[in-house]
Amino acid sequence: MNYTLHQFKIFQKVVEYSSISKAAEELYMTQPAVSIQLKKFQEQFKFPLFELKGRRITITEYGKKIYEIVCEILEKTHQLQYNYQELDSTISGKLTIASASTGMYVIPYFVSEFLNQYPNIEIKLDFTNRKQAIASLRNKEVELAVVSLLPDTFEVFEEILLENELIMVCKKNTDPKSLPYLFREKGSATRRMMEKYFLQYGLPLETKRKIELSSNEAVKQAVLAGMGISILPKMSIQKELENQTLQIIKKKGLPIVTHWRLIYLKNRNLSPVTQTFIQFIQINKLRIIKKYFR
Repeated sequence: MNYTLHQFKIFQKVVEYSSISKAAEELYMTQPAVSIQLKKFQEQFKFPLFELKGRRITITEYGKKIYEIVCEILEKTHQLQYNYQELDSTISGKLTIASASTGMYVIPYFVSEFLNQYPNIEIKLDFTNRKQAIASLRNKEVELAVVSLLPDTFEVFEEILLENELIMVCKKNTDPKSLPYLFREKGSATRRMMEKYFLQYGLPLETKRKIELSSNEAVKQAVLAGMGISILPKMSIQKELENQTLQIIKKKGLPIVTHWRLIYLKNRNLSPVTQTFIQFIQINKLRIIKKYFR
């Protein structure tokens, strides 16, 4: 069996609200994401944990017993955090993380909260593109990587951090039909998702001139300058949407929802600092999301 604290928390909220939609809202997740994790959790058991009656979820007697155990585990986890917080604050060493460039809008908040509790930790955080971040992890130059798409060529463990919503945008008060597409460089997760979207919906890439740029920030500035249209992570352009310098282009299949993931090699022994960081994320993830990403 392969349970995760994340699945425990999802199951707990679904039971408490008798609703996937309300649980998703509380956990700052999409309904499909909650449903997927709930299904994976159910697959670990021989008997059904719940029944669907219309839009409501009814917990089975077996599910109630599992719910009690889940609540007890989560409570013990919180006790573990607080009982050992004073001792854990003495941990020292270096935490090494490579992150896809757009991860700059995500991982610093988790690291900042971690440093508040573990002030003796030294941080090495490298922002690059997905391809290079994965290569750094594979070559054991870092112990952790932050990406939105998992690697294809080797196995990793993952801890889902946050949803990554991709939307199509252009400069405010411009005609999208007259503008070319702006793409990230090859190896970028945003580039891969954008190309996958165009192929899925039969949109011809070659009918408009394409422009390639080396970072999401460069793409954003090019869109602001009126050079073209692109698909970008919503969190990277939140201010521009609020001050109305960019506008959303609504199309079928958008937004695209992926997830930011903290990943690490399955076949590598992690340092105590890295193990402590992963445990910290598992325990404090929902609190951090509510604090910074509501």
